[in-house]
Amino acid sequence: MNPEPGGGLPDEGTTVGSAAARMMLGSQLRRFREAAGITPEAAGWHIRSSRSKISRMENGRVGFKDRDVRDLLELYGVADSQVTSAMLALAGQAQTQEWWAQFGDILPSWFEPYLGLEASASRIRSFDLQFVHGLFQTEAYARAVTALGLRGISPDEIDRRVAVRVKRQELLTAAKPPRVWSVMDEAALRRPVGGVRVMQAQLRWLAEVAQLPNVTLQVVPFQAGGHDAAGGSFTILRFSEPAVPDVVYIEQLTGALYLEKPAATDHYLDIMNRLSATSLSPAESIPFFADLSRQLQT
Repeated sequence: MNPEPGGGLPDEGTTVGSAAARMMLGSQLRRFREAAGITPEAAGWHIRSSRSKISRMENGRVGFKDRDVRDLLELYGVADSQVTSAMLALAGQAQTQEWWAQFGDILPSWFEPYLGLEASASRIRSFDLQFVHGLFQTEAYARAVTALGLRGISPDEIDRRVAVRVKRQELLTAAKPPRVWSVMDEAALRRPVGGVRVMQAQLRWLAEVAQLPNVTLQVVPFQAGGHDAAGGSFTILRFSEPAVPDVVYIEQLTGALYLEKPAATDHYLDIMNRLSATSLSPAESIPFFADLSRQLQT
């Protein structure tokens, strides 16, 4: 089998984030396997592993060894040297160690994949019900949220967890920043996490960060009544690489869900669009932050 060299693979010399590279490589391997009519069990046996390993590889949840990629391509009948070279280049990018690796001892295993997706995304859309989104939290607010959710941890661990959150925010002013569109429930803004002064500073920061050209902030006011996302917060990540599907991330107390099937991601996109339509406009939301800050003083 000699598939076309393009077929979802990046152009030669193109660099993508490690998470996007894993997803692109896994997606291509799944296409080649299915085209060859080979089962996941047979593929796993061929690389001295298991069906579950093939599933994790195809879903972009693990790194890739060059030997495994070569062996699978051979099994699937992929003889095009350009395709093989492109796949191995992706495998190398998928193995890149990102900055959050130094925090691996404190980060939950279910959260690390999100950091990779967030860093690779070209568009991030979020709805937040209880707290301000992590990309927009001040250090003091992030510290209060961290202490609230992890009672009893050491001050040093709190410092390191806050450092992760602050480091993530460098995305907003990167050379090629993602487009970030965040909708917040009014409840998240009225809850004085960390106290009145911390919350006032947080509201001022929201008004400031909303001025960035790649950032859009909106508020769902109480007066809008009930809405489709009353069940909880979620984030939708989209990538510039056509071969990488949208991902919906839903964080829970002790884990997270990653939804990739079009039926699920389309549903959340529809909810997001309806939320945006019923929220205050971006121009209305900025003075709303200032109004709430003044109300906290009374």
